[in-house]
Amino acid sequence: MPLFPITGDRRRRGATPRRESAPDGVRFDRWLDRLVDIAVIIALLVGGTALVLTLLR
Repeated sequence: MPLFPITGDRRRRGATPRRESAPDGVRFDRWLDRLVDIAVIIALLVGGTALVLTLLR
């Protein structure tokens, strides 16, 4: 017996229900999120490298 009973025809997989088709703005948001993720990773790598080089000198 599940701890929380399932209501309705579908099981919920998260707190936010998802739509079948995404509007155009959502695609841009996902693309922008990926771009920001890459920029943050690059900034962390550059900053970490600069810190290591500074500490080794």
